[in-house]
Amino acid sequence: MATVLGIDIGGTGIKGAPVDITTGKLLADRHRILTPHPATPKAVGEVVGELAAFFDWKGPTGATFPAVVKRGVTLTAANVDKKWIGTNAAEVFSGAIGAPVTVVNDADAAGIAEMQFGAGVGSSGVVMTITLGTGIGSALFVDGVLVPNTELGHLELRGKDAERRAAESARESEQLSWKKWAKRLDEYFDLLRVLFSPDLFIVGGGVSKKADKFLPLLSTDTPVVPAQLLNDAGIVGAALAHSESAPAGHAD
Repeated sequence: MATVLGIDIGGTGIKGAPVDITTGKLLADRHRILTPHPATPKAVGEVVGELAAFFDWKGPTGATFPAVVKRGVTLTAANVDKKWIGTNAAEVFSGAIGAPVTVVNDADAAGIAEMQFGAGVGSSGVVMTITLGTGIGSALFVDGVLVPNTELGHLELRGKDAERRAAESARESEQLSWKKWAKRLDEYFDLLRVLFSPDLFIVGGGVSKKADKFLPLLSTDTPVVPAQLLNDAGIVGAALAHSESAPAGHAD
């Protein structure tokens, strides 16, 4: 059995667990620590070290991060502390744990997990995993191969970032009914359909647990299905990213 520690870094919480990468199953209950504020590289690195210590872990690790990630370096900071821009996150986390760490975009990690163990198993062609939360994350796959760092939540829709209109946070802050929110999602999915001609949409994020409330209201021609791994997707995908040397980098 191959085991990798998966860590999912979010704006409100940082959670992780050891993962059996042959089955996608967590080998212990998730452990969650509140994301520090400000979420500077030093502060987040300390929490990552604390999380690894909780599991008495000094082995191979994968971590998600909400940014464009190339060769372990975080290049954007749309919803995190600006000090992350240009930071080698893989080195920060590797130093905190004392073992190699691969860092991958958070939505890409969720997509990797869904394609291998969830709603995308057996799917070919163009598959898009869209995570709906504080923002909109995206993962694009072509015949099972990831095209990393797509960041399609920042496509322009009605003069602003699409995620400002169609994310779950927009539904909550504007107190939209499921029907009104579904219309916004339709508009967003139609934009993606025109640009990429996908064969399947997989909808993730916490709101996917309520998929029955809004998926039946969508009218897009492309099949849309809910994600299956829910809160485990980022953890599992991070572990898989390390094991497969998926996009992003790892510290030696």
